[in-house]
Amino acid sequence: MPTDVKAIVSAVALIVAAVLAYWSGSPIRPGFSTYVMATAVFMVVAMWIFPEAGGKKGDAKKTK
Repeated sequence: MPTDVKAIVSAVALIVAAVLAYWSGSPIRPGFSTYVMATAVFMVVAMWIFPEAGGKKGDAKKTK
């Protein structure tokens, strides 16, 4: 995934999590706001640390 796309997805994920965690009309329980933010941060960090799944170029099976 290109870096600029990762940055946009990261920003959107963190903004949505913050809105859900701290908005008074949010559908989640107020006690879970810390878990929502921690999960969002974990997902963003994981997206930046771990590479995308995919095979190597030479591993594709050739069909005749």
